[in-house]
Order: sequence, then C-alpha cells, then structure tokens
Amino acid sequence: MSWAPYSPCAVGCLTGDEERVPLATTLFRLAALIVTVLAAIPLAVCYPLLGAAGRTAAVRGWCRSLLRALDVRLVVDSPDEPPVGALVVSNHVSWLDILAVGSVRPGRMLAKSDLRSWPLIGSLAARGGTIFVDRNRLSTLPRTVADVRAALLAGARVVAWPEGTTRCGAETGRFYPAVFQAAIDAGAPVEPVTVEYTAAGRPTTVTAFLGDDPLTASVWRIARARGVAVEVRCRPALPPGRDRRMLAAAAASISVLTPRMDRLVGVHPRQVVDSHPA
Repeated sequence: MSWAPYSPCAVGCLTGDEERVPLATTLFRLAALIVTVLAAIPLAVCYPLLGAAGRTAAVRGWCRSLLRALDVRLVVDSPDEPPVGALVVSNHVSWLDILAVGSVRPGRMLAKSDLRSWPLIGSLAARGGTIFVDRNRLSTLPRTVADVRAALLAGARVVAWPEGTTRCGAETGRFYPAVFQAAIDAGAPVEPVTVEYTAAGRPTTVTAFLGDDPLTASVWRIARARGVAVEVRCRPALPPGRDRRMLAAAAASISVLTPRMDRLVGVHPRQVVDSHPA
C-alpha cells in the first residue's frame, strides 16, 4: 500500500483577478466565521451523546453554517438515495472541500495529522471522529486503513481525499490506492464525488489551498472574493471489487478526470442549497 507524498500546488495557479467585496463585507464575513467556529465548542461537548442521526445532522448543519458565514453558495447534484456505510472519495482543491462534502455527505473524515495542530479546529475534528493519517510515517498506514475498515464495518460513512494533496482545480491527479483497501476489506461501496469552485459564475482558483499557504491567507482570499460558489456532484457508487488499484483508478476517472456533470446524459437536477449574494 502506498500514500501520496505531500507536495504543494504551484503558487502560479492563483490568478488574483477575481472580483472583490468591500473591506467592511470581508470583515463581517470573518466575524461570522469566528462566531460559527466558537459555536462548535458546546456542540463538541454534546457530540458523543448524540445518536447517529443527531451526529449526522450536527456535522451537516455546522459545515453549511461555515459556508454561509463566508458567503459561499453550495450547489448540490446528488442522487436521492445516498449509499449507506460507503467510502466517499473526492478530488482535493481546498480546506473548503471538507465543509462542502461534509454538507452533502457528512461522516467521519480521513484527514492529515497536521490538522490536529490547527487552533480549535484540530480538537473539534478529533472529537467529531476524524481519522488522522500521518503521510510522513508510512509505517502508520496499515493502522489507518484498519481504522477506516472498522468504521465502514460499523456502518459509518468515511470521507477521504485520496489525491494526497490539494490541487488548483484546473489540474488533475490520480487517487492513491491505500484507503480503497479498507473498502474492499469491509465490502463497502465507494462513492466518487467531484468538487468545483466558481466565482462570479466562472471557474476560479481563489479557493485553492496550497502546500505552503498559511490558512489565514487562504481564509482572507475567500472572504474577499465575490460570488464564490462550490458545486458538489455525487456520482453513482462503485462496488468494492478485489483490486484496490483498479478501484482507485475507476474512482479517479469519475471524480477527477471526467467532464462536468451537466454535459452528461441522465444527470440529477442541481439544487442550490444556500444562496447569499454579496
């Protein structure tokens, strides 16, 4: 089993030509974001006491509240009946991916161990059942795969970003196969998801979160941008099969390398979940 080395996306992918909102609007968004993050503290205390349905609703509601605080519109293209106990895999552009996918497919996240050190967010993620992977210590990978397998066998949904690093959104990558072994061992379906970002109606890289990019700088760029939207498209689930490499390649070809969903036949109607024009 292998995992992707962590490599930053080229800084040149940030175009910097997006329309901006007034400074007062930016500050209001940041204040709303801070309040929403702090509101998760009492939620984290109660979280272990909630039932499965309550935890799902709590994660979905908090993720959508954070997107709403930043005035990021969420657009969803999803089947009416999502698979239960599935491994959800998505392309990776930004830390916003966690909120976008969590708003549509809430579950236990598979995240890099660096997240633990993020102020407040790290402890909240741990209490929320996040499974951490240390990409710098491959010796810990079998334990991580076993943790994902156990979660899937228990009926939980697990959300992962198998590219192993963020990308600008305009480029593509492959899915590394390690986490797919957990789905095979658990006999769990794999649901590919595609995340795309636009600003003022056109594709944007303003949301991209680069390897050496400070989180504060990324948050500031997003808070300043006008008309940011994220579209989450959930694709039909794949059976686990027996070969993790083939499964990873099949999921990547759907989630990362295929054209936009609205160019295909038989798509589900897209739904605007939140719309808050700046």
